Formats: sequence, structure tokens, C-alpha cells
Amino acid sequence: MAALLASSAAEVGLWASIAPQSFYRSFPGGGRHWVSVLGPYNEHLVRDVGGLYLSLLAISVWAVVRSQPEITRLAGVTWLVFSLPHLAFHAAHLDRFGLADQVGNMVTLGGTVVLATVLLLPGARRPADTDVTCHQAALPSGGVRAGNRPGEAG
Repeated sequence: MAALLASSAAEVGLWASIAPQSFYRSFPGGGRHWVSVLGPYNEHLVRDVGGLYLSLLAISVWAVVRSQPEITRLAGVTWLVFSLPHLAFHAAHLDRFGLADQVGNMVTLGGTVVLATVLLLPGARRPADTDVTCHQAALPSGGVRAGNRPGEAG
């Protein structure tokens, strides 16, 4: 789930940061225009949105690479803090879009809320991580730190 969110964040973040006017005129692509219909162009605002998405990319990639429950949950919370108000804004402004774009907005923005919520669930980490607890820290070599072997007080 974090990888899907990272992919989304990379596309939006890089596009808005590198080519803000193109992002404003053409997002999400394919002849659709989801940003320009909502108000006048503001380069500063679009670049800030790009930076926001790049920060979401960073925490999402970290969650994928490290795959630790705390990092995965942090990524989920971070995405929810952004995605819930984002979804609410767009849901309140659907009248400016045709039906296909209304559905596209709600599916994509609702999807980030669903994916972020999944990251908060206990099973949102890789199965290999379920054997490692705060008392059993796995070493890169596959061993266990001395004094923290299974069954020992840690």
C-alpha cells in the first residue's frame, strides 16, 4: 500500500514541482483538467503542493524500505492528515466537473484515504516483520542481538 501511495506522490510531486504551470493546466492528464477549473494559477501554491507530495513520497518510500510497523503507521497517519481534508474540499466542489471527472476525483482521492487507513492496520507490514518485536531485534545477518534472544528478558 505504501508503494502505491509513493507512486502517486512521485507523479504529483515531481510534476507540480518541476513544471507547475503544466501541472496547473493539465493535471491529471489525458485531456482532463482538475486544477485549472478551481481558480487562477498561482505558481507558489502549485510548487508548495509539489513539495507536500514529495514529503509524502519520502515517508512512503521509508515505509516501504524499512517496513517497520511504526514507520508504516506513521506513513498512514501522515497520508490521512493530508488526504481527509483534501477529499472533503474536492467533494464540496464537484459541481465544476462533468460526471466522469467527479467520479475520477472521488475514486482517486478516496483511494488515498483507503490506502492510508490500510497502513494503520496491524497486518500492514510484511510477514517477515511479525517475528521481530521490541524485545527481539533482528540483525542484518539474520541473528539476534545478545541478551535479546527469544524467551530472554529484554
